[in-house]
Amino acid sequence: MWFLVMLWASCLLMGTHAQSSASFRRANAGSGRCQYTFMVDSPTEASCPSAVSSPEIEALKSRLGLLEALVARLIGGEAMSKSTQSSGSQSGLQDAYSQVMGENAQLQREKQRLDRQVQDLQQRMEELRQEAERLRSRPCMQQPPPRVPQNDNSFRPGSDPAWHYENPGYQELSAVVTEVSAPNLEGPADISGCGDLVWVQEPEVHRKADSIAGKYGVWMQDPEAKEPYGPEMVWRIDAVGSEVRQLFGYENMDQLSRGFPTKVLLLPESMESTGATMYRGSLYYQRRLSRTLLRYDLLSESIAARRDLPHAGFHGQFPYSWGGYTDIDLTIDENGLWAIYSTNKAKGAIVISQLDPHNLEVKGTWETKIRKTSVANAFMICGKLYTVASYTSPNTTINYMYDTATSQGKTISVPFKNRYRYNSMVDYNPAQRKLYAWDNFYMVSYNVRLGKQE
Repeated sequence: MWFLVMLWASCLLMGTHAQSSASFRRANAGSGRCQYTFMVDSPTEASCPSAVSSPEIEALKSRLGLLEALVARLIGGEAMSKSTQSSGSQSGLQDAYSQVMGENAQLQREKQRLDRQVQDLQQRMEELRQEAERLRSRPCMQQPPPRVPQNDNSFRPGSDPAWHYENPGYQELSAVVTEVSAPNLEGPADISGCGDLVWVQEPEVHRKADSIAGKYGVWMQDPEAKEPYGPEMVWRIDAVGSEVRQLFGYENMDQLSRGFPTKVLLLPESMESTGATMYRGSLYYQRRLSRTLLRYDLLSESIAARRDLPHAGFHGQFPYSWGGYTDIDLTIDENGLWAIYSTNKAKGAIVISQLDPHNLEVKGTWETKIRKTSVANAFMICGKLYTVASYTSPNTTINYMYDTATSQGKTISVPFKNRYRYNSMVDYNPAQRKLYAWDNFYMVSYNVRLGKQE
């Protein structure tokens, strides 16, 4: 900076004397020393002026003063800029430090919260462990399910006059757990045609449901399947929820076991409970919150028929003993499509109606003498109704049979196992000659044997 200023001043002085002439002389001084003399002629003055300052000198001084002021201002600006930059840098560092300290405090608070949660979980685990130890130390006490009294109106509105009666004209069977040993492990000999149910095999597990929606449900195969689906196709519906509409299809049992559906259909109207069945290329089910029966055609994927089941109770009026709004149970056997339900006129006794599979018209109706709420499930084989005594007991019985051919019913005792202790669906497949059941998330099947009619 100073070099530039001096250079500019030199140029200014040289410009002032641009037209003067200069001379240089060397001579011996009187003292014996060598003396050098440098002389420049003035371009305007013929002789040396007086001691008074000339205008050029004054102008030059003024310019030098301005130059010094400019240099001072520049030096002061640089110092101020450096000071400002230093102050801004310190302020930025202070802000960053404050932010880091704030984040550190927040992390410390989060760590303390997580530590408290870990301590709570450890305490809860210890309580559960102690509770498990207490339960293991107690002996298991099995109690039979309570017997439903004949004058029990708890599952019907008190205002319904059909439930105020003294001597009901039907037989009530108690769902008491009894173990009856089979004659042999292989069971009695089977016959090829129709007959009485005499033996049910141990359950075979095919799949466990993936979520809570599969606590109970319905699964089936069509005994008279139609294109485009074959007889090996397996269908499944998870029945937990208020909007049950998904129908899952699997190519065969192996595909069901692996859990990868090849077809998923969305029913146009919601289904009620676990009473659906598959027959001749259609899904038959009860519409939610109504006594309306629907036939859903698998080929067109649409509702092909609908009809109200006359006087049938629905949505908790006459369910099976486990509940689940199982008022209407559709099932199939060698003779076709059936509905198992009850009415106010029957006063809670099971009513059986055979249905036209095309338009759902009632072709015939039979009234039994066994109360629907006293049994856990029911199914049809060869035109005969069979009921299961308990849905929770691991060793229960098929305890009642009603023959629509003779309009006669009787008590029986065929051993039946609920391996997982919450059997919400039992249906018969005449083509496979098996019972299909949904037992506490598990889809199981039972081989059956029929004997000669007595």
